[in-house]
Amino acid sequence: MTLLRTTAFALGTVAAASAALAAPNTSSVSLTGMIDIGAYRAFDGSKQIGPFSRSNVTLSGQEDLGGGLAVTFKLQHRFESDTGTTENTGKPFWQGESTVGLKGGFGHVRLGRALDVVSNNDWAYDPWYNFDRVASPAWNNWHWNYATDRTSNSGGAEYGRLSNGLFYDTPSFGGFTLHFSGSFENNPGGGDSNNAGLSLNYSGGGIMAMLASSRNSSGDTVQFLGLNYQLGDWALMGAYDRSVFNAAVDSTAKVYTLGVVYSMGAAKLKAGYGKRDVDGANSNFLGLGADYSLSKRTSVYVSLGRQDPDNGDTANAYGLGMSHSF
Repeated sequence: MTLLRTTAFALGTVAAASAALAAPNTSSVSLTGMIDIGAYRAFDGSKQIGPFSRSNVTLSGQEDLGGGLAVTFKLQHRFESDTGTTENTGKPFWQGESTVGLKGGFGHVRLGRALDVVSNNDWAYDPWYNFDRVASPAWNNWHWNYATDRTSNSGGAEYGRLSNGLFYDTPSFGGFTLHFSGSFENNPGGGDSNNAGLSLNYSGGGIMAMLASSRNSSGDTVQFLGLNYQLGDWALMGAYDRSVFNAAVDSTAKVYTLGVVYSMGAAKLKAGYGKRDVDGANSNFLGLGADYSLSKRTSVYVSLGRQDPDNGDTANAYGLGMSHSF
């Protein structure tokens, strides 16, 4: 019955949005998303059919209010493409995002659930956009000791998204933008403070840069520095990530990653390297891959990843897949 109620609610939301599309004051409502699936051997040696990244269905839009103001909304459901089930047990139906906001010359303010400032902006500094569980050094290493909220998913940690959040993005000033995410609502799971994060970003002249810091309600922290330089068909990038788990004895993880992407027509060749140090225990990561665009919305790809920790438990993962955006 729970599944039926959830499905009915989702269909009702889509129907309501479709009705809003016909309203004269609504500028736009769109249904977009991505389906990703492939066959791969995971790092634990298992053979799997499933997503390399994340599949989603997104309902979004805005209403013009006049005077340069607009109301925005976004609802994103993430699902497992191999089974059709909701991604990860214990997470909400609108796991990806559920926000309503107001934007204008002052920037964009949103309320609800969305990625915090670190996770929402770090994608530009990894060849796989921090979005490939096999080959991406970022996916496998960044923010190692940091959860946006330790207890927001039925008692489980939330790695990246902030519920009951406030989000603000400034307009661009000479290529610079400032981004904030946080919450003034007390965390029901406890903690001695509220979540707060800030990110300074730059984009211009083939250069992208990011400096960010965030702290969750439990006192865990993360700092991130990223740089991306576009030179013709080449994109060179690097990042430094430091995350601290606040405990009786703090645990500190330091991660360095480098990446390169070479574009040649419809194909992209990718390579990435990562080094992780967690309280003196080191691990190296190597990722290789290639994407080929069959059309503007459909790509096929191959990915290879290798984990090489100090303890000698080397593990490899590899596979191929397809993604379609709509």
